[in-house]
Amino acid sequence: MWQGDFEQGQGRTAISDFQLDNADVITFHSYDEPAGFEARINELAPLGRPIICTEYMARSKGSTIEGILPIAKRRNVGAINWGLVAGKTQTYFPWDSWDHPYKAPPKVWFHDLLQSDGRPFQDSEMLAVRKLTGARQD
Repeated sequence: MWQGDFEQGQGRTAISDFQLDNADVITFHSYDEPAGFEARINELAPLGRPIICTEYMARSKGSTIEGILPIAKRRNVGAINWGLVAGKTQTYFPWDSWDHPYKAPPKVWFHDLLQSDGRPFQDSEMLAVRKLTGARQD
């Protein structure tokens, strides 16, 4: 689910209605900033089923590890990051790269968490993940 008001049914299509009425687990995409992400959870939570955000990160749009994952944890919502390691899929490039090719990776990556050698794109993101999961900080 990624469009419409799912709590009140406004803007739903027949396909959206069918999906929401018949899914055992509700999945959705959200590239919104934290407030928008939580608003989407607020719309879906009354359906009373487990929720997983199947795509959430778009750093340049305000959807970041530090902003989204604490909300997901607090609301018991799964969150899947589309890109993991910078590589063939080049998901560190933003969507407009399909129409405007980049000569080098952007300063702020769109997706992807790790550089090709395994180092984090941003150390602060890995620290946030460790804190949220209770992993050691060293």
